[in-house]
Amino acid sequence: MTRILALDTATEACSCALWLDGEMITRFEVAPQKHTQLILPMIDGLLADAGVDRHSLDAIAFGRGPGSFTGVRIAVAMAQGIAFSLDKPVVPVSTLQALALAGVRQYGADKIIALMDARMGEVYHAEFVVDSNGEPVMQGKESVIKPELVPVPEADGWVSLGSGWIAHGDALTGALAGH
Repeated sequence: MTRILALDTATEACSCALWLDGEMITRFEVAPQKHTQLILPMIDGLLADAGVDRHSLDAIAFGRGPGSFTGVRIAVAMAQGIAFSLDKPVVPVSTLQALALAGVRQYGADKIIALMDARMGEVYHAEFVVDSNGEPVMQGKESVIKPELVPVPEADGWVSLGSGWIAHGDALTGALAGH
């Protein structure tokens, strides 16, 4: 049975998840600047509720960003510390790719523009196309860009999602108008 503990603190949300051979159990709380207080009790509660001992984990995954400078470092430190103490591998995961995967699962999207608020008038941006295994594959590279300069893909059928819309909805609507 594959058991992977994942955690993410790169955004305003603090989250962890446990993958148990095809089933996912999650904990999620929007709590800006409280990640250091929440993440360890959240992980402990998740493992306890699932009846899983830390030593039976196969790997530790973490959101490697892009995202909050401090938040990414919290995730890296927690993942490395847990993995080191258990002698388990660490797996970095793009925060934008995780967002794209959520778009696949929640909306059935097969072409996703992931946009996260990067603060200071910019967004983190990446485009993904779903492969034959149902996994979002990045097209090009992740970038930090002004919302009004977000590139518009040529083809139709793209779904755009993420916190970039909350922070920069008007600019993004203008950039994507007519597409």
